[in-house]
Amino acid sequence: MSALDFDLSDRDFWARPMEEREEAFGRLRSRATPAFFEEMDVGFAPRGPGYYALVKHADILEASRTPEVFCSGDGGATNIPDMPAEFAEYFGSMINMDDPRHARLRRIVSRAFTPKMIKQFEADVDAAAGGIVDDLLAKGSGCDFVTEVAARLPLKIICDMMGIPEKDYQFVFDRSNVILGGFDPEYAGDNPEQIVTHLLGAGMELQQLVQDLAAHRADNPTNDLTSSLVNANIDGERLTLQELGSFFILLVVAGNETTRNAISYGLRLLTKNPDQRALWLRDVGGNAAGAVEEIVRLASPVNFMRRKVTRDFEMNGHLYRKGEKAVLFYWAANRDEDVFEDAQRFDITRHPNPHVGFGGPGPHFCLGAHLARREITVMFRELLRRVPQIEGGKPDRLHSAFINGIKHMECTF
Repeated sequence: MSALDFDLSDRDFWARPMEEREEAFGRLRSRATPAFFEEMDVGFAPRGPGYYALVKHADILEASRTPEVFCSGDGGATNIPDMPAEFAEYFGSMINMDDPRHARLRRIVSRAFTPKMIKQFEADVDAAAGGIVDDLLAKGSGCDFVTEVAARLPLKIICDMMGIPEKDYQFVFDRSNVILGGFDPEYAGDNPEQIVTHLLGAGMELQQLVQDLAAHRADNPTNDLTSSLVNANIDGERLTLQELGSFFILLVVAGNETTRNAISYGLRLLTKNPDQRALWLRDVGGNAAGAVEEIVRLASPVNFMRRKVTRDFEMNGHLYRKGEKAVLFYWAANRDEDVFEDAQRFDITRHPNPHVGFGGPGPHFCLGAHLARREITVMFRELLRRVPQIEGGKPDRLHSAFINGIKHMECTF
């Protein structure tokens, strides 16, 4: 095994040009066994023992299907260092849990995210996307596509679902940026020692927002999701206020940031691949499903999730020991040449397309996948029908290991 001249735990790695990142992960996939990396010193938690980088599609599928071995709850799934206790109050959502507690929470909240329930939101999504394109046309060419288009749709839909008033949209948007800002100085500041303070402060403020709303909805229920959750009694179970707050943070972070980045990335892909734009334009509705799946595959808005091994376990010829960490790099698996022919190519007709952009199979598959697909579909339907030649310029990328994000991108039409 050749020595690697890059380190996934180096913050600077995630600021490298995308071509260098692709080359690095290609080298990792070509190895016979997964590479091991030391953990970075984060300051707010003890330095961990290191982790194996799972970058092959087959490894991520098997690890996802065996949550009893590759667990999410021992230290958290959304960070490589073990989550400190003070983080759990705000970020200890079900994504960082294992069964049976994970199953309990998912059972309570999942009824709002079935295809049948999402269908009830279709008119709201259609109207919101139409209004966003109205505003885009009024503003004119040269504006920031991320803030003016891509971020607005998922933010509005999630806030409306929860009953968050429009006056608080910007507040929610700003706090979610801080939570997922990674090492980016635009959101985290220039002082690394202040990152934790900013992060916990944003979590506290979002949790307080929804808890205040929940207290009001307990006595004055409406037809929003907060009313349903705070008054839900499913098989005798209810969400505590802390659980509701953590779920809201998960919802605005996972449902807002990831869909916004998929939409942003999608415009960039269409700009760089005019043949695929022309193909989609020939049948905007008929080609939408394949196009959306291909956008999610190549965007892979969530780079990774972490797991901890609960017992010695052999997977694809490698023995993982109890207590070791494995990081599932979805972004890399979605470019696995063993699964996706010409994997770097954007092909809206790609079939089959077994990407893991919504996570691998198993209990942690994205709860909001149906809603995300609907939002991406409708947003591009409106853009392609009304602004068919819109293009996205060079992306200003988020400096983050966790989120494959685009902060800003000028659009022209």
